[in-house]
Amino acid sequence: MPDARAPRSGAHAPRGPGSDRSDWYPATPTQQGIWILDRIERLRPTYLLPSVLEFTGAVDCEVLTAAVARALARHPALRSRFRLDAAARRVDYRTDGSAPEVGFTDAVTDGWSSDEIERLVEALCYTPFELADEAPARAEVIRLGEDRVLLVLTVHHIVFDGVSRQLLVDEIGTTYRALVRGVEPELPTPPHPAEVQDRPEDGDGFAERVAGVVERLRGAPTSVTLPYDGDPEDPELSMVGATARTTVDADVTEAVLAVAAQEGCTAFMAGVALLAGTFARTTGQTDFLFAVVWPGRDDPAAADVIGMFMTTLVLRVRLDDGTTWRELLRAARTGGMEAFIDSDVPLDAIAAALDADRDMARPPLTPVLVNLAEDPAPLELSPGVVGHFQPLRPEYSKWDLALFVGLDRTTGRDRLELSLNHPAALFTAATTAQLLAELRSSAADLARDPEDTVQNQPSAEKIDLDDPAARLDLVRSIWREVLDTDQVDDDVSFFDAGGDSLRLVILVERLGQASGRALRTVDLFRAGTVRGQADLLAAPADTAGADRGSSRDRLLGAVRGRRTGDERR
Repeated sequence: MPDARAPRSGAHAPRGPGSDRSDWYPATPTQQGIWILDRIERLRPTYLLPSVLEFTGAVDCEVLTAAVARALARHPALRSRFRLDAAARRVDYRTDGSAPEVGFTDAVTDGWSSDEIERLVEALCYTPFELADEAPARAEVIRLGEDRVLLVLTVHHIVFDGVSRQLLVDEIGTTYRALVRGVEPELPTPPHPAEVQDRPEDGDGFAERVAGVVERLRGAPTSVTLPYDGDPEDPELSMVGATARTTVDADVTEAVLAVAAQEGCTAFMAGVALLAGTFARTTGQTDFLFAVVWPGRDDPAAADVIGMFMTTLVLRVRLDDGTTWRELLRAARTGGMEAFIDSDVPLDAIAAALDADRDMARPPLTPVLVNLAEDPAPLELSPGVVGHFQPLRPEYSKWDLALFVGLDRTTGRDRLELSLNHPAALFTAATTAQLLAELRSSAADLARDPEDTVQNQPSAEKIDLDDPAARLDLVRSIWREVLDTDQVDDDVSFFDAGGDSLRLVILVERLGQASGRALRTVDLFRAGTVRGQADLLAAPADTAGADRGSSRDRLLGAVRGRRTGDERR
């Protein structure tokens, strides 16, 4: 499908039907940066946006395939081809190429095994595009059974973002429903992305704006002290990712969001404050740069355009030994607002000014991303036929560590949901579990007393360990954090309540921090219930961790103690 749009000097507007249809458009700074990074082989999968939707119910696969093909062919961005103009030192694109390929695989009739289907989906999701020669999108409809169908849709990030995905998926649904009824879908003519993509470097005062952002960020470390288990500088580092998540207690969530609202902070800003506070408490670093992904669609004209408008911002958060949680929330809000105000200043220009010798394969200015968790909406093809997005296997991670902040509303009360995503080779499951526990601890401390200093960890002076009820409350609250649950039974063992050896180690650290007692793993293993551990905290601080004989004696004692407990039940 040829495209008649071509740029004019200083603007991008459509020409008449007789005009040259093969003009090249200058890519935006973000697109140029993605094109360059796409050339780095190990990073290529991180610049693909794959989606796998599974439909249950009666799907007309022929109609669905036609609907997907129509939707992909309509949009100029999805017909793009890219080139490097070496003389001009820029990347250009044209939009008169052929439409993306859309296929149909009947895995039932053709006898595909589950392993073969899994390999097909992975290949569809992560096979790189040759951006100079082929459309930057592909799709496949896969029939798995009478009432199970997969739609695998992959688009390159250079022409696609999260908003675009939702727009395209919604359009597929609209087209499918129309074709099933035998009518043409009613859809507006899609605008060309070049018509609405601003190029701030062409405007007056651009250099001054870059200088202003650079000055705001100057002096901040371009690294974050992270508890790496792997080497982030390893040139062979795999970008295959891993995700771990947790939810914060409903009461704690309510208190955190209430204080955040008093300071004009969103849940995202509260997440920024919790991450900065946790890093400050665990590493001593007090000045942070965090990356944020911004939709980049402030212009209403861009709201419904499929293209790459997303941009990366960098916000700065600072604190010191006397900063309270409330003040840290204010700092997170200020840092966020400053970054959003400068959202049209390209990150590449900022990074080049602050770190001209940076490694292009590494995230610019900071290895840490903080973002809102936004799950794409399901696609309803017809009543009772709904496609849900499936987890990607494998997943790929661009940032050393990414925190996604969301709200879990499935239990009837809002609970902060915190997810950590990272290259699996950089952190073990134990490390991320510990970091999530520390984030929950920070949230609990903010909720308990927002006027307390961030660096002031709860101590025994603030908890009356002579009060049996206070001890029980303390142990219950920490069990809820470590086990990620709202309900714990005072007389059920830690392992029967869902604990494991890793969580037991975390429990030891959290109870030790909160109580001031010198606890060991074997202490909590022997006192395996909430009530038993609360009684353990009643021991004098100088004897709670006293030696109890050889390691063999302690092991036998722990086994006998647990057996005795089992006999009592």
